[in-house]
Order: sequence, then structure tokens, then C-alpha cells
Amino acid sequence: METNKEKGYQTPDQIAESMPAQGKNKKRQDTGKTNRLWVWLGVIVLIFILLYWLFAIGTFEDMIGYFNG
Repeated sequence: METNKEKGYQTPDQIAESMPAQGKNKKRQDTGKTNRLWVWLGVIVLIFILLYWLFAIGTFEDMIGYFNG
């Protein structure tokens, strides 16, 4: 005779016990996605800061031939 486990059924107690584990797994996955988002946002901000700094010291202005005055 097949048991509930072999059929794929779960008792309410088994479901209640597995829910915290599922919540932790979901939080871990969502945290990874959020961390990746912040890393890429940081990289983009650093690129803009670098470009601003290069224009501020005049390096790019000399390279592209822009001269004011």
C-alpha cells in the first residue's frame, strides 16, 4: 500500500514545518538579486564620477579637441 509520501501528498504538519525553510530560501535568493543590483548601480555611479573627474581636470577636453578660449 502506498503512503502519502510516495503519492506526493503532505500532511498539514509537514507543510507547516517546510514553510520557514521555503521563506529562508526565498529571502536568500531575493537578497542575492538585490545585492547584484546595488553592485551594478555602484559601478555606474563610479563610471560617472570618473568621467566627471576626467573632464574636470581637462584630460578629455584635450583628447577631443575642445578648447574654450
